Amino acid sequence: MLVHPNIDPIAFSIGPLAVRWYGLMYLAGFAAAWWLGLRRIAKGLAPVTRTQFDDLLFLTVLGVILGGRLGYVVFYKPGYYFAHPLEIFAVWQGGMSFHGGLLGVMAAMAFAARRHRIDYLRLMDFVSPLVPLGLAAGRLGNFINGELWGRVTDVPWGMVFRNAGDAPRHPSQLYQLALEGLTLFVILWWFSSKPRPRGQVSALFLVGYGVLRFIAEFAREPDAFLGYLALGMTMGQWLCLPMIALGVWLFAWSRRSTRS
Repeated sequence: MLVHPNIDPIAFSIGPLAVRWYGLMYLAGFAAAWWLGLRRIAKGLAPVTRTQFDDLLFLTVLGVILGGRLGYVVFYKPGYYFAHPLEIFAVWQGGMSFHGGLLGVMAAMAFAARRHRIDYLRLMDFVSPLVPLGLAAGRLGNFINGELWGRVTDVPWGMVFRNAGDAPRHPSQLYQLALEGLTLFVILWWFSSKPRPRGQVSALFLVGYGVLRFIAEFAREPDAFLGYLALGMTMGQWLCLPMIALGVWLFAWSRRSTRS
């Protein structure tokens, strides 16, 4: 049995300003996306110029933050935030949703595609492989904070988390880091390293993330205020199902479009 190291969530302070590890992980994720995007642009594998990419990154940040927060409000605690609307803006208290962030990024890229006159699916195919390392950084931030822990387990690497009782639990944040982050990145980076039919990289992202997150949820403790939903599945699993369905449909549509 292991014990979570109980790392201070504040990395360092500058006067009254406290810089948290979770915020640094977000910064690291965006930096990784920026670096990877520049590599693709340099190799001529991007539908955008360097100048357009800078604008794209700014819009992506907005999409992640606004979409992630609103997604959490709508998907996880609509009743609470309806009763306490001002707390929607209290992002420092935590509460972000990947699926909301995904919708936010999709909306931001739709705006960018229209603004720069770029094909939307080509743009999403470019953006998709840049995302997983950011997801990995976010899960590392969850682990450092000792939050979103896993279900009780008897595996040798089970870990005791503060505020989660004395029973060892799956370090599910690390599982998600490895699956949705590193594994998905390797798959997408390899698949997108050669020209692919329009929409296929985006489709693979949707299916890949949906399947890997669905699997990881079996080790993750569901939110206490939600628990298990219909069919014994978690909210995260239910939100992954339309992702997978959309990805399968998009891949099939892409193949038919290529043949016609």
